[in-house]
Amino acid sequence: MDNHVFDKMKNIERIFSPTSIAVLGANKVKGTVPSDILTNILKAEYKGVVYPVNPREKHISSIKTYKYVVDIEDPVDVAVIVYPSSVMHMAIEQCGQKGIKGAIIISAGFKEVGGQGVEREEQIKAIARKYGMSFIGPNCLGVINTDPAVNLDASFARKMPEEGNIAFISQSGALCTAVLDYARAKHIGFSKFVSIGNKADISEIDLLYYLKDDPKTKVILIYLEEISNGSALVKAAKTVIEETGKPVLAIKSGRTKAGASAAASHTGSLAGSDEICDAAFKQAGIIRCDDIEEMFNKAIAFTYQPLPAGNRVAIITNAGGPGVLTTDASIKCGLELPKFNPATTEILKKSLPKTANINNPVDVIGDARADRYNVAISSVIKDDNVDGVFIILTPQSMTEIESIAHEISRISSQFSKPIYTSFMGETDVAAGIDILQRNKIPHYILPESMPIAFASTYQFKRMIEQKQEPLKIYGDVSIEKAHSILNKAVSNGRKYLPEEEAAKVLEAYKFPILKSGLVQSGEEAARLSEKFGYPVVMKIISEDIVHKYDVGGVILNIESKNDAEAAYSRIVDNVRKAKPQCSIKGVLIRKMIPPGEEVILGLKRDSTFGAVVMFGLGGIFVEIYKDVSFGIAPLDNKAVEKLIGETKAAAILSGARGRVQRDINSLRECIFRLSQLALDCPQIKELDINPLIILEDGKGCFVADTKIMI
Repeated sequence: MDNHVFDKMKNIERIFSPTSIAVLGANKVKGTVPSDILTNILKAEYKGVVYPVNPREKHISSIKTYKYVVDIEDPVDVAVIVYPSSVMHMAIEQCGQKGIKGAIIISAGFKEVGGQGVEREEQIKAIARKYGMSFIGPNCLGVINTDPAVNLDASFARKMPEEGNIAFISQSGALCTAVLDYARAKHIGFSKFVSIGNKADISEIDLLYYLKDDPKTKVILIYLEEISNGSALVKAAKTVIEETGKPVLAIKSGRTKAGASAAASHTGSLAGSDEICDAAFKQAGIIRCDDIEEMFNKAIAFTYQPLPAGNRVAIITNAGGPGVLTTDASIKCGLELPKFNPATTEILKKSLPKTANINNPVDVIGDARADRYNVAISSVIKDDNVDGVFIILTPQSMTEIESIAHEISRISSQFSKPIYTSFMGETDVAAGIDILQRNKIPHYILPESMPIAFASTYQFKRMIEQKQEPLKIYGDVSIEKAHSILNKAVSNGRKYLPEEEAAKVLEAYKFPILKSGLVQSGEEAARLSEKFGYPVVMKIISEDIVHKYDVGGVILNIESKNDAEAAYSRIVDNVRKAKPQCSIKGVLIRKMIPPGEEVILGLKRDSTFGAVVMFGLGGIFVEIYKDVSFGIAPLDNKAVEKLIGETKAAAILSGARGRVQRDINSLRECIFRLSQLALDCPQIKELDINPLIILEDGKGCFVADTKIMI
């Protein structure tokens, strides 16, 4: 870790755990942001010293006020600044002169308003860099640290949250206040809570590295509206997850495509920003959530209960319908409902009414009281075939709601298997839910939410237990040859490589390509076809034509000399009719590849996440089928398996429904080589290999067509 990063981490630690705070712009006007921030710091019983700064006040809330921050006699760790944006540069300058290393800039009026605001933001960044200062914001809600040794509420939130093990990072200040209210109602506590606003200096990436080593944090939640450095975010999240096992859950808003421009390649058109974000998050191990409720449903499962050893769950309910719904949801999430051991079944048979269902799911019947729930939970959780328990309660007139909640809490504390609950309803079950939440038992309004959260924890545990394998690096490639072709095209201002040049780039990376030749007449076509041996394929080569099939520029299965001459003329005529102004370089001839399954490999250069690799079902209907998946280069073995496994193509290649088993190993090698090419050759903007024809197992694969956009 270099000194700059080390200093930034120290500065972030100061911001969360300062021994002294100066509030620049504090005032006496109740209900205003400057007043509320000072009030919150005092109400939280902050363990350090507070210095209000205001040129026009002598004291605020019975505390001596300083005219300027430089007037404070003692050292100051952190400045919370609420001055207008127009004078922020002067405030930051004085903080630097004072030796303050951490700041929280609450004020708005910067990059988010454009124009002069952008200049102001750049100005304060430059001043902060000059003094080795780090800051959160501007345009943010503030920072909260619930550690009793600190008790910091440097925000204008309504109330300080409870202490907990969840860290929350948000780009939206308004969302922060809603989340705090939501969490307070459910007794969800936080370790750290931070609104990063414009993230002009300290970003979610910096905070991930900081929280990695924070002993108070078990789970990290992030809400993002834009990602400025996707590759750094992926690296930071992977580091947190792999080194500490702390789960990272994220909401990234802006899922829909709005005004997306048409891309030149199949990969470019299919790889939308949200699909790429999904792929990057999966590869990093980030658990992406659609909304706040889903995020916290999963977060409490991670932070309240142990991770499950397996995917086998038992369901206990006093109502058949919800039990069936939860069973269906469990199966859909990839969970199993195991048979109980004979000893468990015997206990249930003896202890429950004859009308009860003693199989899984266990139905203790609607009139069940606490004793019946107790025996069902206690016996099932001890069963070796069970990795976790879902408990459903619907309120009947005789249901001992609070007693059952207490029993669940007591039993949960005695076992290392996770217990999730769903007390259905609202008013009648409120007291029971409150008991569960105070005792850190995950509770879900809908029982179908329990399997979703459980599956997330189980999949995460499997992921962190998988052995990390080194990246495959091929030493037989020729970077120089590929760069020579690509750099020449760049210097000539070309946008595309014609197929014969694109093929040479792939050949430099040892992709399987049959020999080919370029001809300018029917006679040449016949002569080269005879040399290669029939059948052959012929394709138009023109920098003005990207999709050859669309203009009749491809003819397959040419079987004779006469057919070759005729095919050449037909291709040229077709193209001249479809694209009269296009420049024709010639016609490419290649021996036909034996029949096989057609897949597509692609590459796209994404501005946020870098090199994106695509795989899916290929051929001319790829954009209709849209059976594709994405990965971020470099791809390791796990990422390649996921890339293939997420598509329907995987089942087809594996020989589903009596089809021939295909050579998946040769496909894997092509994906690894494409990943390496993507990193080695930044000149490539987009690339399609479509189709890549996969032959029978052991017989390899061949590139049938390729295009490269510079």
